[in-house]
Amino acid sequence: MSATLLVAWQVALQAASQVPPTEWGVLGACFALAAATGLFIFYIKPDASDLAPHRSKLDQLLERRDTIHDNMRDLRFEYRAGKYSESDYETMKNSMEMEAAMVLAEIDQVTDSMTRRPRGPKPAAQRGAP
Repeated sequence: MSATLLVAWQVALQAASQVPPTEWGVLGACFALAAATGLFIFYIKPDASDLAPHRSKLDQLLERRDTIHDNMRDLRFEYRAGKYSESDYETMKNSMEMEAAMVLAEIDQVTDSMTRRPRGPKPAAQRGAP
């Protein structure tokens, strides 16, 4: 067993001695790149902020509202250009209006939940005091 290892070691040394000096730099750079890649993959952990969503629910809803508005404008333009029949236009317009109403209702819910109301006893004027 040790004879086999000795032969393998001698073959490796002969192969290394046959590499021109200019290629040692390239081999060293490749080894350094491989080591850096391994360290990055296995030892560097992402920050918690990288895993958190970057947009709030309200931002997403506002973007969706704007998209629906743009789609309705485009639909109206294409209807006037003659691309859609009146029944198709009405069907798609009603669908988009329903979707817009649902998004606006969600926006209202989100903004209501974000609004902070004062707590504590009501003032005497609001309780109906004489």
